[in-house]
Amino acid sequence: MTQQQSTTTLAPMIEIEDVWRSFGSGATAVHALRGVSFSARRGELTALRGRSGSGKTTLLNLVGGLDSPTSGRITLDGADLAGLDESGRLAIRRDRIGFVFQSFGLIPILTAAENVGVPMRLRKVGAARREERVRTLLALVGLSDHAEQRPSEMSGGQQQRVAIARALANEPALIIADEPTGQLDSETGRSVMQLLRAVVRSEGATALVATHDPQLMVLADRVVELRDGQIVE
Repeated sequence: MTQQQSTTTLAPMIEIEDVWRSFGSGATAVHALRGVSFSARRGELTALRGRSGSGKTTLLNLVGGLDSPTSGRITLDGADLAGLDESGRLAIRRDRIGFVFQSFGLIPILTAAENVGVPMRLRKVGAARREERVRTLLALVGLSDHAEQRPSEMSGGQQQRVAIARALANEPALIIADEPTGQLDSETGRSVMQLLRAVVRSEGATALVATHDPQLMVLADRVVELRDGQIVE
């Protein structure tokens, strides 16, 4: 490996530096995040741990370009998110970030294959390439035989697998998952978390996963704990 390749491989995918997010002003201001700093590398799954109100979702929204910090700096693969206008953040979310939601977020009238293909349709990916990628991703999450089923015809675990495949559709640098196992039983949740870790490594992506389940944290490469908007060492 050359020095340049080594530097590229080891460079953090995400860098969060002294990030604050406050709502309101003056004496009534609520500080959801207070000087948060950490980084995550390529192929790494980081679990964000903390009680409700600790700042996990706020942090995910900032890293995902859905919100902007009051102060501090967030970079994704070298791009400073704060330096982007709304169209730039939209492009980052569309092209570089995949989202996995607790409620699955699938479109009810579409099949599993059609749901996975939605992000590629938004990028105007050609039909042949799109269909090939959909087949690859459904195989990756173990749902090749369910391509034509709609969400109502699948279990919760299967729906979340479709959501993970959809998040990977545009080969994102970053996957953001907010309590992705919150609506699943413990066994199914563990299976989904194991799948998420496996696909992150196979796709060379980075994942930030908010969870409060200690059984799932052992599957992460590292755990970052938030308490009252601050990282607990």
